[in-house]
Amino acid sequence: MTFEYAPAPESTAVVKLKPEYGLFINGKFVPAKDGKSFATINPSNEQHLAKVAYASEADVNKAVAAANEAYKKIWSKMPASERGKYLFRIARILQERAREFAVLESMDNGKPIRETRDVDIPLAAAHFFYHAGWADKLEHAGMGSNPKPHGVVGQIIPWNFPLLMLSWKIAPALATGNTVVLKPAETTPLTALLFAEVCQQAGLPAGVVNIVTGDGKTGSLIVNHKDIQKIAFTGSTAVGKGIARAIAGTKKAATLELGGKGANIVFEDAPIDETVEGIINGIFFNQGHVCCAGSRLLVQENIQEELLEKLKRRMALIRVGDPLDKNTDLGAINSAAQLAKIRELVDSGDAEGAERWSPACDLPAKGFWYPPTFFTGVTQANRIAREEIFGPVLSVISFRTPQEAIEKANNTPFGLSAGIWTDKGSRILWTAKHLKAGVIWANTFNKFDPASPFGGYKESGWGREGGRHGLAAYLKGVH
Repeated sequence: MTFEYAPAPESTAVVKLKPEYGLFINGKFVPAKDGKSFATINPSNEQHLAKVAYASEADVNKAVAAANEAYKKIWSKMPASERGKYLFRIARILQERAREFAVLESMDNGKPIRETRDVDIPLAAAHFFYHAGWADKLEHAGMGSNPKPHGVVGQIIPWNFPLLMLSWKIAPALATGNTVVLKPAETTPLTALLFAEVCQQAGLPAGVVNIVTGDGKTGSLIVNHKDIQKIAFTGSTAVGKGIARAIAGTKKAATLELGGKGANIVFEDAPIDETVEGIINGIFFNQGHVCCAGSRLLVQENIQEELLEKLKRRMALIRVGDPLDKNTDLGAINSAAQLAKIRELVDSGDAEGAERWSPACDLPAKGFWYPPTFFTGVTQANRIAREEIFGPVLSVISFRTPQEAIEKANNTPFGLSAGIWTDKGSRILWTAKHLKAGVIWANTFNKFDPASPFGGYKESGWGREGGRHGLAAYLKGVH
């Protein structure tokens, strides 16, 4: 017998959307100098949410000047323990306004409310709490007796985890004594602008955090600005390479957290039911819009048939629909452009001979949607095994021996994440030792903690975020 879930929609009344949002510069919301703006929409129903200011060169210059002045006159002179208090205040306000942030994130991004409510917002607050504790303890972090901040840092964040990526960037920057000019993604600017209100509410000195909205051109202005000493970027490998080229030969420091094509390796002695849940979490969490997603499933061939049958049964139970319904497991694709990219890569999988499977799934008529999907018969040469799809699409590849699993897992230009599923501790340690990935999970997937560094090998990026290692990136001469 199948039990249907009654709709359980989250009210949007907690969110007070403004028709228009300005840029947050020097502690105030101001219009763009040339009056330009762009619209942000709800990807689940294509409804207009708000108009957002588009920052030009003059606006970015103004934001950097404000950050520079705040750094020189206030933030760098303030005792570290006082700086830490501001981070604690921000963390507490994020907790107090958690429901408001969770609903707005789901509206602007398309991800399910249960993910924003239970993962994104609590973890964002946790990053501020964690880094608040470090603010007056940097001399004890193994980074020298008198660690110095860079000054003004430019930060560019993606659309898949808008508030969480903001917290990964802003919290360590402020804890180490830097000031910030941050640009959110053009499709998901609203929680960053709500965070600006949190900065005001916390009494953060004007200019310490500045938020400028726009597209890639605005981001390029930040990257190339002469008065910005460090760049922190999370996004595509192609854009990351462009940033690396742009700052080559300058004295700018950088952390780049880029794409991934994570291998989720399932050995024959893995606990199958637990593994299936891990596979689901690894690829369908946040619609697969996750740089460290377990998008390549490597299965020991003698258990492949059993595993895939159980995976099909579990995928058939995934509820796709309204992100604000608390029952929803898989929300909307973030944009029409991202949906087109997913479809193009899936079509290449069909054309190259892989076999596609999706459960029966009624997708809403409005908005951008894609069903949970996996491919079998995938070869290492297929585009779906090599390129980051950034959607709810899994490539299944079989292996016979542990050595073959390692060779296939490492056969990628990326190296951000990997998962290992086995009953043997010795096999976990052996496999982890041979995998070229920055983050490796054992018998779990997509587990994050502010104290744990995150980052990749090869084309998955430079540097680490989170933990003591992440602090180092925001201090001069520390690597």
